[in-house]
Amino acid sequence: MSFPFVQPYFGLGNSLQTAQASAAGGGVGGWVELARTTLGSAGDTISVASLPDKRYYMILNNETASAATITGAYRYNNDSGSNYHFRQSTNGGADGTAQSSSMTQGSYTSTQQFTVGYIANLSANEKLAQWHWVDQNTAGAATAPQRSERVGKWANTSAAINRVDLINVDVADFAIGSEVVVLGWDPADTHTTNFWEELSEITIGSAASSMTSSTFTAKKYLWVQGYIKPDGTDTITPTLQLGSTTIDTGNNYSTRYSFIGGADGTITSNDTMEFLYNTGAKGDPIFFNTFIVNNASNEKLSLTHVVSQETAGAATAPQRSEGVGKWTNTSNQANILKIDQWSGTGNLGTDSIVKIWGSD
Repeated sequence: MSFPFVQPYFGLGNSLQTAQASAAGGGVGGWVELARTTLGSAGDTISVASLPDKRYYMILNNETASAATITGAYRYNNDSGSNYHFRQSTNGGADGTAQSSSMTQGSYTSTQQFTVGYIANLSANEKLAQWHWVDQNTAGAATAPQRSERVGKWANTSAAINRVDLINVDVADFAIGSEVVVLGWDPADTHTTNFWEELSEITIGSAASSMTSSTFTAKKYLWVQGYIKPDGTDTITPTLQLGSTTIDTGNNYSTRYSFIGGADGTITSNDTMEFLYNTGAKGDPIFFNTFIVNNASNEKLSLTHVVSQETAGAATAPQRSEGVGKWTNTSNQANILKIDQWSGTGNLGTDSIVKIWGSD
């Protein structure tokens, strides 16, 4: 069975492979943009309609408030009946639920937010969705962003989703430029017009304390995927820095994180965004996915999920961390990226590899 959510993905030998190359060679296509709506004037609803029937959707939301705050909620196929149920956790807090709702909440009160969501869209089944959300919170590196994790279902079992509405249920409006982008994937796809374009690959020829990309073409949405392996038995804790032409090493980053389900911690006014949020973590390989919204005039918001192998073998469970971050630059898009060593005593090993994907 094909699984779409890992395109781009790791193949054998820890090598990153690209769905673009597969599609160009006549194989199964990757995520393709189905439709998007970008607001030309402030409003309370962003509707993306006439969606083709795809087995899976990936949705990117990028919204700012016209004033005060916004809170987004989703509705499918313009169904306003009590057919939605969702579960959520905000800033690592206890889960809350809402039953028999007229929409499924997908974000939290904010002034600028970025959301990545996935929907399983088989017409005969209830539609299940996952949402990961980051909110800027108060501007500036002195305040950590907020995060939310949500799952939801639409109890329809007779039709595929062909319309997605993001509805503001707060006091302000979605500002001009706010948008919803809907991507699709289906096992039958053979297109070559993939949304995610490879921008850069980072490898190192010998063990080093950091690895830096070449300058890449700046894109509105970035997907950074990497496998970081320490050199020998060294202990490492990788971090992320961004920049415009040169890496920003100032105290212009902040992070909110949770490690193996623990209470959220924050790191503010820092010179990096933390990647593996356990200080002094074991020197074992990690695999991470990070999504970044990269608008020049807004703080750059990121969503990260990490798995650490820990001691090799099935007798030891891997560790996980998840977090959100922001780079407070509001004048340039990021077009260079660095993975650095934050704590520990070791170096990044030669098997380490990072891919940067992007799209406007």
